[in-house]
Amino acid sequence: MGTMVTSTEKIAQTKIGLGEGKRPAGPNGGGNGHGKHGDESSSRFTPLKYKIGMWVALAAVTMTFTALTSAYIVRANSSNDWRPIEMPRILWLSTALIVASSITFEIARYALKRGKSSLYNRWLMLTVMLGLAFLASQLMAWRQLVAQGIYVASNPHSSFFYVLTGAHGLHLLGGVLGLDYLLLRSWRKGYEEHAEERRQARVNSVALYWHFMDGLWIYLFLLLFLWR
Repeated sequence: MGTMVTSTEKIAQTKIGLGEGKRPAGPNGGGNGHGKHGDESSSRFTPLKYKIGMWVALAAVTMTFTALTSAYIVRANSSNDWRPIEMPRILWLSTALIVASSITFEIARYALKRGKSSLYNRWLMLTVMLGLAFLASQLMAWRQLVAQGIYVASNPHSSFFYVLTGAHGLHLLGGVLGLDYLLLRSWRKGYEEHAEERRQARVNSVALYWHFMDGLWIYLFLLLFLWR
């Protein structure tokens, strides 16, 4: 009888031990067995985050310029003091410069995809120079208007011209800073997890912003020239 009790106790203890150990310990000592998979999932890089963040930023920019455009059109059609200014001819050069910068940026992206880092750096640097030249041409356009005695408060049309071109210039300056960041990351040597994927994601996000600024300028150019 004592032997049967002892055997029964041993069987019960064995079952309890198996019940407690049926979930094998993970590599970190956890009992869920998913520690390694969880670590891999948390460290896995997703380029979509860059793209989503950029689209959110561009949505805010779009709303800003949509509001300014609406105010521009309403003001132009609802007042007698609207006197269109003569647009500086240098704005044609500005348009050519920013269109060229989008082309050089795409050439840089193509070089990066082919693994030609030095060629990528050269074309990216040229894109930066074209962006700065665009901003310089905008300042020259302002100086030409000031030389004609046309200021922000001269009349509603001149006010909108300065506001629209100035707001676009500030946003484009942000794009130039983004290009500079890409150059600095390219010149910097060091280990980075998922380095190539992250590099491509950064370049694609800045390219999206830059091309958006290009299209936005063409839109503003036509608005200021045609809707007068």
